[in-house]
Amino acid sequence: MTTRERFRRVMAGDAAVDRLPAIEWAYWWDKTLELWYGQGLPRGLDEAAMADFVGIDRNTQFWLPHKTPDCPRETSHGRGIVENESDYERLRPYLLPENAVQQMLPKIRQTLPFYENGQTLVWYTLDGFFWWPRTLLGIENHLYSFYDQPELYHRICEDLLEWQIAQVDALARYMKPDFMTIAEDMSYNHGPMLSEELFNEFIKPYYQRLIPEIKKHGTRVFVDSDGDVTRAVPWFRGAGVEGILPLERQSGVDVAAIRREYPDFLMIGGFDKMCMFEGPDAVRREFERLLPVIRSGRYLPAMDHQTPPGTTLETYRAYARMLREYGTQACKDC
Repeated sequence: MTTRERFRRVMAGDAAVDRLPAIEWAYWWDKTLELWYGQGLPRGLDEAAMADFVGIDRNTQFWLPHKTPDCPRETSHGRGIVENESDYERLRPYLLPENAVQQMLPKIRQTLPFYENGQTLVWYTLDGFFWWPRTLLGIENHLYSFYDQPELYHRICEDLLEWQIAQVDALARYMKPDFMTIAEDMSYNHGPMLSEELFNEFIKPYYQRLIPEIKKHGTRVFVDSDGDVTRAVPWFRGAGVEGILPLERQSGVDVAAIRREYPDFLMIGGFDKMCMFEGPDAVRREFERLLPVIRSGRYLPAMDHQTPPGTTLETYRAYARMLREYGTQACKDC
């Protein structure tokens, strides 16, 4: 059974698999890799070869470029590049390039043989209707814009939606990815950064128009949001979202509680990355904590964000072995 077959069956709630896919939805921090190079990881490996080396299954992500290479940059982190509609008009030629999929053709062609034989999961990411306006407006101005510039906010989202639908169809001419993520990061450790009312006015209508265009290609739709997403899960579900990642334990997310409330909701992540500092015994305890949810189906345990710097290569490879071990055990138990 291939990685792609396993993924599609697990996400459909089909227990007839030999094991779960053992994937990392987000590969490794540069500082994490620097430690590993000194512990035996060969330099110069691409992501697929690194996955093979550490013992996890391959996955290939395509993050569609939402800006042209020569787009003006923000002067400081979180400052943004747009303050008003005039700025947006001036910068619009640098945004949402029509050739976004064509820019990725070398990687698409390199990936196609492994996609076709099922050796790698394929997924893509789109900037979401919270994320993209924040990128343009800056962190603080973005939150004010719901009240101060709602017309501009909706214009930004309308342009984004029209472009994304065209790019989703363009990508589907080459491959039909297994899943995708709408990048949002709209929560922090105390919950969402906006109210349900604002979500329903500024985010949900665009999800409801975009998601059917994605799903018609057989692609599962996830939202990517850090922080405590518990309160937002029903919002996402009501807008047509099928699943979520990374389910950060340090923010208080309880994957067992989400599973009890929403038995068919898809989840990836939920593994408390902080236990990686404590060694293999702590890793095993964390898998034992997650095992009932793994058995419930429609869930892939994975790091609840990127593997933190300071994790040893030995501990990570033990983690990878246990991903397969518990993924196999859960399937036998079902």
